[in-house]
Parts: sequence; C-alpha cells; structure tokens
Amino acid sequence: MSKKLVTITVDEKKITAPAGSYLLPVCLENDIYIPNLCFIEGMDDPPASCRLCLVDIEGEPAPVASCRYRISEGMVVKTDSEEILKLRQIAFRLLVSTNDGRCKFCIANHSCDLQKIGKFLHQPLRTKRLRHIDRDYPELIEDHPFLVYEPKKCVLCGRCVYVCGQLEKGYKLDFANRGMDTIVSFFGSDADPASADCKDCLACTEACPVGSLSSKEKWKVFSASLEK
Repeated sequence: MSKKLVTITVDEKKITAPAGSYLLPVCLENDIYIPNLCFIEGMDDPPASCRLCLVDIEGEPAPVASCRYRISEGMVVKTDSEEILKLRQIAFRLLVSTNDGRCKFCIANHSCDLQKIGKFLHQPLRTKRLRHIDRDYPELIEDHPFLVYEPKKCVLCGRCVYVCGQLEKGYKLDFANRGMDTIVSFFGSDADPASADCKDCLACTEACPVGSLSSKEKWKVFSASLEK
C-alpha cells in the first residue's frame, strides 16, 4: 500500500513526497543540497552523527538533523539560514580537526565528500580555529586480506559499517574503542571462508565518503602513481 503524499515547503519551494519519509533524501531528490556524511538511503535508524545536515523547522525549538526527521503535511523548512550555516561550519571544523588534510596524497582527491562539503560551507580542510588533533594511529592498516584502512583520514561516519552489516559478507566491520580512540575495526581471519566474499564485494569502499577505506588492488595502483 503506497504512502499518502504530503506537501512541504523547503526554502520557499513546494515539495510533494510520501508522508513519513526522512527529510534529507526528500530534499536531495528535489535538488536542495544539504551537506551530509553519515546518511545512506534506506537506513531505518540514521545515526545523525556528523551533524552537518541540521535544518530549521517551523515550530521546533531548535535545529534538527534532517536525516532523522520525518516529513508531515504543511511542514515549513529552512536549510540556509545564517544560524544553520554557522552550526554546520562548527560541526565541519570538529570533523577536520582530526583529519590529516593531505588531499594530494589521498586516493579520493577530487572525489571526496569532505572536499565537496568544505567548498559548500566555505571552510578549509585544515582549520586554524581549532587545534589539530593527531590521533595516535598508523598511517595505514593492512590487516584485512583485501582492504586498506587509513584511520587518520576516517571521519567515523559509519557508512562502511552499515553497508557491511546489511550485506553480511566477508569480514565484519565495526567501531572499536571509545572517544578520540574510536576506529573502524575488522573482525575475522584470513582463514575464514566468508572473507573471500570481500574480494568480489568491496561495497564498504564504495560507501566511504573520504577514501579512508579502499581495496588493496586500487591502493597499490594509486601508491605507484605517487612515486612517478
């Protein structure tokens, strides 16, 4: 049974969509860009961890995360107020305060969501407003037979963890540790028969918005290009 259609107003633009849909994808589908890192279409319970998709909704006492907010008839939304821009800029600075910021040495350079969002918010990837925090991790983790992980580039959005859990193939990915020590971790072993599925899947690498997770094959090609 199809859901009832409702009409909402976003930045003075009328939009019709199924009632109960999450606001973020509705806006994106209607060419209203809202920066986001942790959302993937189809999520039942979006984490709202990046705090970049905040918007103002008439009647709400404070800005809300659009990835978790469901639409209803007559809703009025503002995505581009000065207050919202400032809040997004603060969230972005916090994200990049632990990022290594070395774009030219990154496999995702020029196709990175963090670069796209920084440009949209008029923010550099290396901010002087917050002290840079160098997380005590190696540049490269190669424990997985088919994947390479660069923790200092990771924004901990959880998209790889979500995709791996949905597809249930190969090594399981999950968060390990807490606070500033949080990292994406691999679970499994080379001897695990299921790990062979990762070689033909690699969906987690496609889900990564910043290139911190990539296949070993692609990484070798990229590394060789840097040496030329």
